[in-house]
Amino acid sequence: MEVMARAIQQQIGGATHEASCTCPMHPLPAAMSVREARDLYLAENGFTMAAYEAPTTQGSFLGHRFTVPNPPAHQRAIRLHDLHHVATGFGTDHAGEGEISVWQLRRGLRGAGLYVAGVVLANALLGIVLAPRRTLAALQHSAEGGSLLNSNLDYQSILEQSVGELRAMLAIPPQGLAAGRRGRHALAPADA
Repeated sequence: MEVMARAIQQQIGGATHEASCTCPMHPLPAAMSVREARDLYLAENGFTMAAYEAPTTQGSFLGHRFTVPNPPAHQRAIRLHDLHHVATGFGTDHAGEGEISVWQLRRGLRGAGLYVAGVVLANALLGIVLAPRRTLAALQHSAEGGSLLNSNLDYQSILEQSVGELRAMLAIPPQGLAAGRRGRHALAPADA
């Protein structure tokens, strides 16, 4: 299957992209390891692994940064949320966060905690306002499958899988769910 995945080319916006292409025009490649994909996702967005365990973390809304508490439930949830971004291909701009949030809401937030559930609900509502078609499409794509938030899987073992294996585990198509560019939040690095 991996050999076949490498041979597949994607036609995107009139350009041909190899299956191993990591450009932001489409979800990350299925053959990439989850660890590599997570690291690329973090770099693209100016995020760090150190933020996973910090007592506070940075949030942003409409390009304005603010500090929010990072309790243990949030620390766990944000790690898994980032892997959901890797698996689906949804970006971190407001529309992408709306997409991932409705996807997560429908898949279930058990174990995420009240704080995380509130953030997810707020992002889902913002997505419906700013990008209703994309957000409703993401909701439709979330009908079947699980969520890492509801699992007791070992995080380190998930990182050792391929993105394709993660997608299969979550009942996501091999090419991901996002239909277009991985948008980045307003404060993401310009050169990523």
